[in-house]
Amino acid sequence: MFRAILIFVKIGIIVTAGILLTEYPGEFVIDWQGWRIESSLVVLALAVVIAAILIAMLTRLVTGVLHAPKHFIDARRSARRERGYKALTQGLVAVAAGDTAEARKQSKRAEALISDPPLTRLLAAQTAQLDGKTEAAHDYFTEMLQDPNTAFLGIRGLLTQALNEGDLAEARRLTEQANKLRPGTPWVVRQLIDLQRRERNWGAAVDTVAEAIKRKSLPESEAKPLKATLLMAQAQEKYSAGLKDTALKLATEAHKLDVTLISATAMMARLLAEKGKQTKAAKLIEECWARTPDPVLARAFADVAPPGTDDLAQVRRFETLLSLNPGDPESHMALAEASLKAGLWGEARNHLSKVMTDDPEPRLCRLMAMLEESEHGDLEAARQWLAKASGDLPAETEAA
Repeated sequence: MFRAILIFVKIGIIVTAGILLTEYPGEFVIDWQGWRIESSLVVLALAVVIAAILIAMLTRLVTGVLHAPKHFIDARRSARRERGYKALTQGLVAVAAGDTAEARKQSKRAEALISDPPLTRLLAAQTAQLDGKTEAAHDYFTEMLQDPNTAFLGIRGLLTQALNEGDLAEARRLTEQANKLRPGTPWVVRQLIDLQRRERNWGAAVDTVAEAIKRKSLPESEAKPLKATLLMAQAQEKYSAGLKDTALKLATEAHKLDVTLISATAMMARLLAEKGKQTKAAKLIEECWARTPDPVLARAFADVAPPGTDDLAQVRRFETLLSLNPGDPESHMALAEASLKAGLWGEARNHLSKVMTDDPEPRLCRLMAMLEESEHGDLEAARQWLAKASGDLPAETEAA
């Protein structure tokens, strides 16, 4: 806006000057060494304008000639750099495509054209890695650690080599180093957690996930279930060591993070029952059963029954589970299994028939085998159901 106003002001000044010179032409005289020049002011103004234009053109011409060598050199450098970056790009594409020969060719070309070691070193390292020259690749990646701009890339390259060689200790060291350089980088966090899990260092893995949640490095939808799974692995370890109170604390924390984690619910229920809190344990399983029925929950539910609960009482307890989620096949199979143990053959067959399909799952087949053997003593029918469960039933038998 300001520039437009300035242009209009200049035009106005020129037009005003032209009008004044036209209305008041005046005259000027030059008398020098016998020379006398007389003319109007309009002619003088035109002469001054033409002279200024000629001087400006001459100045630009002289400047252009003087700077021509520099412009030529700069243009050559720019073209050379452009060819170098093109070679670098093509080399990286070749590495991604697994074309070793092309990657090697473009790497040499880029190195000759670009005077930027960090960039060309990356391509050279990846080319050597692709070519199976692990020692050369290792040297390139190590050199990259000296430059702050490429240190992170160098660590990633060395990390890839360590993982390929199965050196988990070195891989974890490099991952921790990468995490210090760029804290909270998602792929680094995931890699560190994976390595800590492989080493069964559950406590460290839990801490890493907790830090990731704090930094928002991982989405909560991923981080919370992951932390719950790690807490459960830690809880299992403590339980095996006889530290049941610690195991209960860890399982409770895991359950709070992910209420759908079946193993956490089952462990909590069993440990609560051991403390004499059978009602609370059963309630916990019932809440989970209403969401996601599961055989693990069914076994835990049977285990947390109050002392002195007989088989018929167990059937009544499992009828409660069925009422919480009557549409799920797992509810019928759990009640059928309890009925089998109580000798209620008709009840068991009724519930198994409700979930029977043309291609029944192995667990259903095993329950049918138990029913045939227990109710009728039909070992042949039981054998056929077991064969079907293992997928060994002959085709003609299945067709029959």
